[in-house]
Amino acid sequence: MPEIWYDRHYESLKDSFFRSGKVIVLTGPRRVGKTELVRKMLSGFEGRLFQGTGDDMELREVIYSQKLQLILTNLGSYDMIFIDEAQRIPDIGLGLKMLVDHVPGIKIVVTGSSSFSLLHKTGEPLTGRQFTRKLFPISVQELYSQFGGMKVSQLLDELMLYGSYPEIIKESSRQGKIDYLVSIRDSYLLKDIFELENIKHSQKLNDLLKLIAFQIGHEVSLNELSNSLGISKQSVERYLTLLEQAYVIKKVGGFSRNLRTEITKTARYYFLDNGVRNAVINNFNELSNRNDIGMLWENFLFAERLKYLEYNQVYTNLYFWRTYDRKEIDLIEERDGTLYAFEFKYRASKAKCPIAWSSAYPDSTYCEVNRDNYLDFLIIGK
Repeated sequence: MPEIWYDRHYESLKDSFFRSGKVIVLTGPRRVGKTELVRKMLSGFEGRLFQGTGDDMELREVIYSQKLQLILTNLGSYDMIFIDEAQRIPDIGLGLKMLVDHVPGIKIVVTGSSSFSLLHKTGEPLTGRQFTRKLFPISVQELYSQFGGMKVSQLLDELMLYGSYPEIIKESSRQGKIDYLVSIRDSYLLKDIFELENIKHSQKLNDLLKLIAFQIGHEVSLNELSNSLGISKQSVERYLTLLEQAYVIKKVGGFSRNLRTEITKTARYYFLDNGVRNAVINNFNELSNRNDIGMLWENFLFAERLKYLEYNQVYTNLYFWRTYDRKEIDLIEERDGTLYAFEFKYRASKAKCPIAWSSAYPDSTYCEVNRDNYLDFLIIGK
């Protein structure tokens, strides 16, 4: 049987994804299919194509040399260049800049799983010459486009428990899903951080992730994390930043514009995949046998909304909102001068928008997102 392929959003943008005279930087978590996606999009490419990897010593030496003639002799005759694991090539941005500047119409795409390494190496030298795109685990929007809403509804419980890495969705057995998530947790999740950063307390990084996993939807105190882990507050901040740059978690700050009572100095953190979150805490119990279903639902909706915004290029600022007297809203989106408030409830409720919010921001919109209407939130964007 042919292997199942789940269509990715960028495939529908194939004609505009690769751009003449530009470098496309495709980044995102490990194991989400970046390499396979680019290869599929390049199949049938008419023109001279070079495909290489940052692990290739000769390719590294050519690009790192920063010798224009050497670079042009080896790479200047291609119409399209694809380099995987590009973050492993020192100063790759300077070498690619030479190609873009001296080879009219060349198209270049590079992939990597480490945003803090790859984007740093390409960013400044390629200012004005690069476009950055992110690839996440398979999104609800992608599943909906290929299989329809009923299929997504049938998969919902599994998406909340095991996440949506391509191999997870392909795997039919529960044990197979768990084994794969454990391998991601142990072999890939922190690989970039350990490879590229001088981490002295690797176990502390794992312990930090566990603490974050139990605080989904709640503000995180750096002082409490510091005391629990026995490391400095500065180290906690650094680790959280690295985890975010490695596409493990996402930070959300508090929103405030009018009220002194609004909390702004703390942050909340979400995992980019529910399966990874559950692997970190070693809990794959069914939804009917869990006491954290509210956290799972909130994390699932946030991660999926992040994918929706990225893939549809909706540029918005993300916040949570809470007052000191514990009035709160899970997600605030600020864009085009308008505030959109979303409250996440696993089951539909009769809860209304907090009066403190509607009074302070009367022009904002408010919506509860539950199992009855979540597809509108993640597909249509309402």
